[in-house]
Amino acid sequence: MKPFVVNNHDRLVFPANFLGELDFSVIDDMEQFTAIVGRDFEAKAPTGTDILERVTSGAYESRFALLRDMSQNLFWVNRYTLTMFEKRPTRWRDLPRHRSDVFLPLLTPWRDGDKKVRAVADAFAALPSTWDEATERRIFDLLFDVYGNRRHHATELPAVKPTVEQFLTTPGAQTFVVPQHDPDYPVFSFTEILDAHAERPELEALTRWAMVLHNQYPWDRAATELRTADEIGDDEYVIAFHPRNRDVEQFLDRATGTRPARRGRISTQSDPVEPATPLPPIRVREAFAVQPKVEALAVVRGEHVCSNDDVVRNSAFSWSPMSADEISAKTGIDQRRYTELDIEDLAWAAAVRALEHSGRDRSEIGAVLVATCTSERLIPSLSTWLSGRLGLLQTHCSADIVAACAGLPYGLSEAVRQLQEVNRPVLLVCVEKFSDKIGNVRTSRMIFGDGAAAMVIAPAAEGEPGDIDLLQTYASGPDTQVNSIIWPNPEFDNDITVYGPEVKALVARYLSQMIGELTEQAGPDGEGSMLDAVDLIVPHQANKTMILQLAGKAGLSADQLYFNIESMGNVSAASIPIALFDSVADGVVSGRTRVFAPGFGAGAVGGYAVLEVDPAVMAPEVHLDPTAAALAEPAVAPTSDDVRIAFGE
Repeated sequence: MKPFVVNNHDRLVFPANFLGELDFSVIDDMEQFTAIVGRDFEAKAPTGTDILERVTSGAYESRFALLRDMSQNLFWVNRYTLTMFEKRPTRWRDLPRHRSDVFLPLLTPWRDGDKKVRAVADAFAALPSTWDEATERRIFDLLFDVYGNRRHHATELPAVKPTVEQFLTTPGAQTFVVPQHDPDYPVFSFTEILDAHAERPELEALTRWAMVLHNQYPWDRAATELRTADEIGDDEYVIAFHPRNRDVEQFLDRATGTRPARRGRISTQSDPVEPATPLPPIRVREAFAVQPKVEALAVVRGEHVCSNDDVVRNSAFSWSPMSADEISAKTGIDQRRYTELDIEDLAWAAAVRALEHSGRDRSEIGAVLVATCTSERLIPSLSTWLSGRLGLLQTHCSADIVAACAGLPYGLSEAVRQLQEVNRPVLLVCVEKFSDKIGNVRTSRMIFGDGAAAMVIAPAAEGEPGDIDLLQTYASGPDTQVNSIIWPNPEFDNDITVYGPEVKALVARYLSQMIGELTEQAGPDGEGSMLDAVDLIVPHQANKTMILQLAGKAGLSADQLYFNIESMGNVSAASIPIALFDSVADGVVSGRTRVFAPGFGAGAVGGYAVLEVDPAVMAPEVHLDPTAAALAEPAVAPTSDDVRIAFGE
């Protein structure tokens, strides 16, 4: 997990975006590591020669672009040390000669380094400031102290450094030498980096980059030289490289053949096949004896607003530049909600509020279902944990449903089936917490948020028609679409990863199939089609721009669709029920309304519900108070007073 931090300026900070650290426990071999480094450190980074050419050609119009190029160049120069090693200035006489876990970098002098350094200094002096001259000067001073005192060429740096013994037996090998070293050489503390502040978001990101890069060289850079072993005095210092942790040590063993490589995977790919016969949607009123009635819907949102400016001020060095307005245009998202609480807290708070609003006693609940793809709780499952915290001594079923963005249709489908067996209310919670599972993957950071919604679905009274017309679920499809969204993904440091073209393809496929089915299905009164009977479409809030484009191709108009993605982002399983809640709060749904709610996403899952939404079932919304003791340790038997304490009322 990679949680965000709220700094002393009350701003969100994502440490994974600037530290450059990797989890080597999920990296199998050097080939995989090289691919990760190539993507994150090299693909966007200019070389010193590139920067010189851009300076010479007048490509830089203002200082920001030059500062960004300098920063990315220095992250590339430190691509192996940031990820793998800790640098320790060590007196030559004290350096171990025969240990296998102490390394010395073998360095080549930087060709034309002086020329490139002078060009950068002259260019910065001549260029106008982009936004804030004082801040840009501070960033430049930090970066130039590193860039201007570089001694080595970075293009051919090896990932695996030579041990001291290997260095000593390599003719002509040169390494860093610092004649004198101050062990109190000033570096920035982690707190100081978190609290870096600039009014312009882009400059705040660059400030953190510069501070991290400064910390990579905690010695007198100007006095640093490259020398061979026979030129180093006993009391002079070299820069010894030590593995950052045991995972790096074990990876180095695998990369050098000291430890056997991990066993490979078995190939399990099969040829694709269509279903023997089409799988039609379920007409709930005709298929089931016990009809479902939605008695309550309660919503809990992450307590922190993460704006597009927050995303920009946390830009990772591996990202292409993008402004807040460009994020909005690309995704339709202006902000998303994050929480410091655990996902269990979100689920519990929503569940308690829904139960209170429904008027149901806990003893009446026959099943607890939790739809989520971001729970870290496996034993017990989140649903069984929640059942226990609610004080339920027995349910017919407490089960988690991992259907990602199709969590609501999957959850409703299972809830309706449970009703047939237990004929008593079912508690369905849709909950996600993405904020600590994103890391520095830009597409994921732009899109995902945190939130929960809980529904109480009960048997309708004898003779009542219930609230749900149609239910349909899908899964699988082309292998590329099944793997279009992955978490954990070892290729991206186990962060959640979105492959945009494949996601767009699966959404287009499912949306077309859904519209076709609704057109073929008769309306609830037998007249016209089910699509004609729909008053409003509340889709999974995946990406507004993409959904509108695909909906248009499917024959739907923008005014038929409701979105709250601008303020919530994509909350996967929780996105549709939160959007249903907001459609009432926004006045779009003011009376009983038939809604088509389609969901589609990770794992090539999909599904939809056609249901009637009654504004009366919406529980009053309150805001979470993460400091409330009752929320951190919920009561076994929640009462109205417990609910109010938990919600900070």
